[in-house]
Amino acid sequence: MFKPISHFVSVIMHPLFVIIYILFYLIFANPYIFGFSGPKAEGMVLISILTISVMFPLIAILMMKALGLISSFSMPDKKERIGPLIITGLFYMWLYVNVRNNDNIPNAISFFILGTTIAIFLALTINSFTKISLHTIAAGGFLTGMTLIIFNWSYGYVDIPIPFLGTVWRCSDRMVLMVVMLLTGAAGSARLYLKAHETDEVYGGYIVGILSQMVAFKLFF
Repeated sequence: MFKPISHFVSVIMHPLFVIIYILFYLIFANPYIFGFSGPKAEGMVLISILTISVMFPLIAILMMKALGLISSFSMPDKKERIGPLIITGLFYMWLYVNVRNNDNIPNAISFFILGTTIAIFLALTINSFTKISLHTIAAGGFLTGMTLIIFNWSYGYVDIPIPFLGTVWRCSDRMVLMVVMLLTGAAGSARLYLKAHETDEVYGGYIVGILSQMVAFKLFF
């Protein structure tokens, strides 16, 4: 019973997907935070961000799997993670260079991208010594990023549209943070249950993720 749940948590908390949750939170919580001239322009920029941060790294990893450069998507050998980390880090650097001086992109996104870039290259360095958990790096960054965003850019609630009911569910930021905290803890528990990492690798990932976002926030502001 717990194994399928652990796999599910590992998928939804995959490091590549975290920025998607951040973007959608901002759209629902503070739609005016983006300086776009209309929905079409907003959609194009959001698609561009997700293409560079999610689709390009994912395609690169799929190609590496097809070429036999990695044995599986879980990359059990830390040597296999070097290529994907370098590629993803370069894409995030490219993304940050493009968004940092763009007035249409809120600082809430820009600092998070910077923090993620820092975390990726820290993970690459630490990976030479130990197989640090990329899931908990992402989870720690997610929790820290969301906390900083909520305290600095939120209206105190988020309106989540429910299309099939034709209504909107208003959720408080306190509840959002509680969900994020639960997911953050679940990510570490899932990796330990699946025996993907040792305890120190999981907790080390949390520390790297948290510190990376805090450093990025200080550097950006």
